[in-house]
Parts: sequence; C-alpha cells; structure tokens
Amino acid sequence: MADPVLLLLDMQYKDREMSHYAKIENNIVTQVIVADEDFVSGLAGTWIQTSYNTHGGVHYGPNGLPDNGIALRKNYAGIGYTYDSELDAFIAPKPYDSWHLNTTTCLWEPPIPAPEGNYHWNEALQAWQQD
Repeated sequence: MADPVLLLLDMQYKDREMSHYAKIENNIVTQVIVADEDFVSGLAGTWIQTSYNTHGGVHYGPNGLPDNGIALRKNYAGIGYTYDSELDAFIAPKPYDSWHLNTTTCLWEPPIPAPEGNYHWNEALQAWQQD
C-alpha cells in the first residue's frame, strides 16, 4: 500500500519544477535533496541550489556534451563537499596533499598531469603508477 503522505506530496508538487539543493553547515554539504524552491524556502538551515549537469564549470546536456547551459556553482554538490562563497562553488574533498585547486574549474589537479592510459596517483612517490 502506498504511503498517503508521499501521495499527497506527489500530488502537491507534481506540476512544479524540481531542482537539486544542498544543505550547508559550516561551509560543508551535509545533505542534497530534490525539491522545488517553495519547499526549500520553508526548510531550516542554509540551502543552496546545485546542478547535476555541471562539472568543472561547464554545463552538460542529456547527451553528455557541453551545451552552453548555465554552469551552476562549478560542480554538483556532494555530501562532504565544501561550499566556497567567494568562488560560489562546490568543491570536492582534496584527494591528496600535493594536489592544488584550479579556481576556474574548482577541480583538484595533480602536480604532474596524468599520462594516457590506466594510472593511479601515488602520493608517497609523487608520481603516476600504471594499474
């Protein structure tokens, strides 16, 4: 049997435009939901819109190719990501101490570009190693 509360919510928000929103606590993403703006405006805390179509400051269409759409906040928010209000961007946790943040894309970059093929970063050696 269907949950009557969920059915009521479905009927109430059926024709509304839904977006993704990230809850921010001390500049860290703690939750990501899909909701409409009216619903989010009634929630406690700080909620910031995010887009799963945005990566590295580029908006991608349904075909996976850049489509000149609005790149919202550089990257899609994930739990544990940082929200930087100066850059207006969601930034993933730093993968390695030696990597630096590209402030244009808000993606972490290695000190040495990755070679072609299957490699992984070895922080102790500061080098790429073939898989």
